[in-house]
Amino acid sequence: MTKPVILTVDDDPMVLNAIERDLRKKYGPDYRLIKINSGGAALDALRQLQARNETVALLIADQRMPQMTGVQYLEQARALFPQAKKVLLTAYADTEAAITAINTVDLDHYLMKPWDPPEERLYPVLDELLEDWNAHARPAFEGLRVAGTLWSLATHQIKDFLVRHQLPYQYLNVDDDPKARALVEAHTAGQLKIPTVFFPDGTVLVEPTLQQVAEKAGLSTEAQMRFYDLVIIGGGPAGLSAAVYASSEGVDCLLVEKHAPGGQAGSSPKIENYLGFPMGISGSDLTRRAMIQARRLGAELLTAQEVTAVRLLDRYKIVTLTNGTEVACHSLLLATGAAFNTLKQPGAAQLTGAGIYYGAAHTEAFYYKGEAVIVVGGANSAAQGALFLSGYASQVTVLIRGPETVAAQHLLNAMRADPKIEIRLNTDLVEAHGQEKLEAVTVRDTPTGETQRLPAAAMFVFIGVKPQSDLAAGLVRRDPKGYVLTGLDLREGGQRPAGWPLDRDPFMFETSVPGLFAAGDVRFGTIHRVVNATAEGGAAVAMIRQYLKTL
Repeated sequence: MTKPVILTVDDDPMVLNAIERDLRKKYGPDYRLIKINSGGAALDALRQLQARNETVALLIADQRMPQMTGVQYLEQARALFPQAKKVLLTAYADTEAAITAINTVDLDHYLMKPWDPPEERLYPVLDELLEDWNAHARPAFEGLRVAGTLWSLATHQIKDFLVRHQLPYQYLNVDDDPKARALVEAHTAGQLKIPTVFFPDGTVLVEPTLQQVAEKAGLSTEAQMRFYDLVIIGGGPAGLSAAVYASSEGVDCLLVEKHAPGGQAGSSPKIENYLGFPMGISGSDLTRRAMIQARRLGAELLTAQEVTAVRLLDRYKIVTLTNGTEVACHSLLLATGAAFNTLKQPGAAQLTGAGIYYGAAHTEAFYYKGEAVIVVGGANSAAQGALFLSGYASQVTVLIRGPETVAAQHLLNAMRADPKIEIRLNTDLVEAHGQEKLEAVTVRDTPTGETQRLPAAAMFVFIGVKPQSDLAAGLVRRDPKGYVLTGLDLREGGQRPAGWPLDRDPFMFETSVPGLFAAGDVRFGTIHRVVNATAEGGAAVAMIRQYLKTL
């Protein structure tokens, strides 16, 4: 844990060294001592300490300094660290200024110079002040901090990214916390620019991209090599499973994930039907274990890095990353998964990230404690989200368009038993209302046509999915909905697909391009379950190894 700071400022080098010597003798083991020779430089140092979220226990300043008196310095320093104890060093002639400062800057004590012997005239005074400070001080959070608002989509995306990577952070709401707002404005030339991310080493990123946050947090965003046996695009259950099995069998493997590993499953509060976890496991924990396992076995994982294009060069596949880097491979696995469909109703687009979220119950639930929230959808993901939200929200209303939910029976039973959850069948969402944030929704009862306006602080959407296969459009064959065709599904009238260049049938999970495979929710014919995606990832690796043997 970082030591609290005692900062001393005096323009006289002899006095500054003397006070620093005496302070170090008594307080050096428990406090970090900083000495500075001007008020302006001391204020700059305090701002840096604030950006690093360090704590300041005691400020000691000489009254007679050029450009800025000790009282003027302490007045500005108090705004940065209001809980720090303040001591003014004075000469006999400065007594009146010191007395005035007790009222103007909330001065805790003034000391006459010289203070020899310190055992009698210095330490007893500071001991009492530091004892009082320690009794009320709260240890500072030493991780990174994200300043923003609940109504900022970019803030939500960074929070979700950090949660999915299991990077601890402190959220600073600039709407509710004047100190947080002032902290941001101090680093943005007086303007409110969000999100602003503060790192423990004092680095501040203003309106950063996910890649910038990932790089600063020490996550891998650059490929170590330029050629691999296998490149996996997508870090959901299928991609992570493939990385584990491929690397365990000696296949040089690179996994590229544009956001954060885990896919939709990674944001699930609790997965209860995964083999080997009788009490269930959260998607984030399952993802963390898979990532550790893949890395331990030798797989290379890149996050916050997107594949922008895939092209063919003879039998090689060339993958282009966001930064323009190209990586070549013998085989490629498309495991990009599927994304929740977005709402088309009036008001939904404008309020996305400002109260309307796709998935994300695990990320945002805490911030809606005691509020009424809406869940849209009737499958497992929606049910899991509703159950998790009920631990925070005052009421969870689940809107389902059809006459019944398709969630697993154990989830349905749990929702029905929860007094906070109301399930509304045959209910359509008509409109979302709100200016800067979601305030209410209008719903329609399908059988009667009756509409009703429901108050809502947030709405979490889990409706249907669409395959994320646009990257492969024009390269591999897809069905009309965008799912990638593989294996036997490629056959036309019992024949191999037109243009297939090899004297063999496509392998299971192989697309219309030899050596390019697909697994998980992006693949035609898949079952949208975590266990199925995991199984497909492992099975695809078996086929990929067969392909590599033919090269």
